[in-house]
Amino acid sequence: MTAALALTALLPSAPAAADGGSGYAFAPDARTVAGAASTTDAVPLEPGTAYRSTLPDKGELYFRLELTAGTTAYVPVTAVPPSSATVSASDGIEVSIEDANGTACDYDSARFGAGLSPRPVTAVGRRDAGKALCRDAGTYYVVVARVVSGSRTTSPGSWDLEIAPVTEPALAKAGATTAPDAWNSASPEPLTSDPRHRTAGAGFTTARTLDQGVWQTDITPGQTLYYAVPVDWGQQLHATVDLGSTGGDAHGYVSAALNLSLYNPVRGYVDDVSLGYDGTQKSSSLDPLPPVAYANRYAASGAESAVRFAGAYYLVVHLTGQTADTFGKGPYGVTLRVRIDGTPNSGPEYAGSPVPKGIFGVAWDRGGLLTPADDDTAMRALAAGGIGTGTALLLVLGVWTLVARRAQSRASAQKPTA
Repeated sequence: MTAALALTALLPSAPAAADGGSGYAFAPDARTVAGAASTTDAVPLEPGTAYRSTLPDKGELYFRLELTAGTTAYVPVTAVPPSSATVSASDGIEVSIEDANGTACDYDSARFGAGLSPRPVTAVGRRDAGKALCRDAGTYYVVVARVVSGSRTTSPGSWDLEIAPVTEPALAKAGATTAPDAWNSASPEPLTSDPRHRTAGAGFTTARTLDQGVWQTDITPGQTLYYAVPVDWGQQLHATVDLGSTGGDAHGYVSAALNLSLYNPVRGYVDDVSLGYDGTQKSSSLDPLPPVAYANRYAASGAESAVRFAGAYYLVVHLTGQTADTFGKGPYGVTLRVRIDGTPNSGPEYAGSPVPKGIFGVAWDRGGLLTPADDDTAMRALAAGGIGTGTALLLVLGVWTLVARRAQSRASAQKPTA
């Protein structure tokens, strides 16, 4: 890493601005692509690249992937309706991956649920190289479609999309093909330490990092908050969400007022909980999950299968817009109690690198922003150690000077004598 790049790595990153019509922060470097109406015109997607597109209210969109035989692919698609849209509980999106013969490798769907609130929803298409179907190298197609209940209350119109393909290489050598059957499934005592305030991101790429502890923030009706919790191989994540009481004399009830969803490093759904709200404080916890392990992918339970790799696990909090009608515009206080148990281990040995590189690792900086797990170790140590930017600048300049002097000395030593 050059000194200039090292300095850049130490400086805090500016979060992407939220989209004005939805409140969602799309990846700032996302490429805009148009989905095709058929496979013939499908545009290619490159793993490790973020894309923006638009999903019409009718019809399917097709995108193309070129995959090798041993590569497992995940294609998360986040659909973002306008904040003014009206939706029903069963509305949402469906994502699938098909091979060149039209065989569906896998499909996934995401719905808005009982909160009846327009919010970003994410589904992940998958091509698993370890399964009987879709094992060959070649061309595959990502298919994205709206799931519409037919309710007359559903607003017509297109939704924005964010697409972020990921590939996972095969293992260097064969491992276990059954999920661990013994792990601590007891719910731990919730953390009770003094809370720290942490503002949230407005999308996956701007998610603010949380480590173990008690964290507080504010949320307004219709808003969605994104946090990322680095979880290493062998570690267990536990999370509890509290919604604070309203001020004044509260009357009424909102079903599924607050939703806490957990997504894995490829934005795959893991689990969620919802809180009904009557104006008094409420609390709920995610069900216990096994320690992160490669072999979890063979578990029968979807939640257990989803904790299959280390990396950033996303806690996404949404407060339904209906809360404003009953209890006012807020803001409302939210507390997240995050606990990480277990001793990290080295994890599996891959035969290659995932794309994007470092996605299945756990690095972060003190500014609360995720950093690639394969960044220069010394630079990460500076960030994690809490060294101020001014001191870091002096250190980087010192390294730069030392490198320059060594280069000059080598050049002088190599000059021929007269």
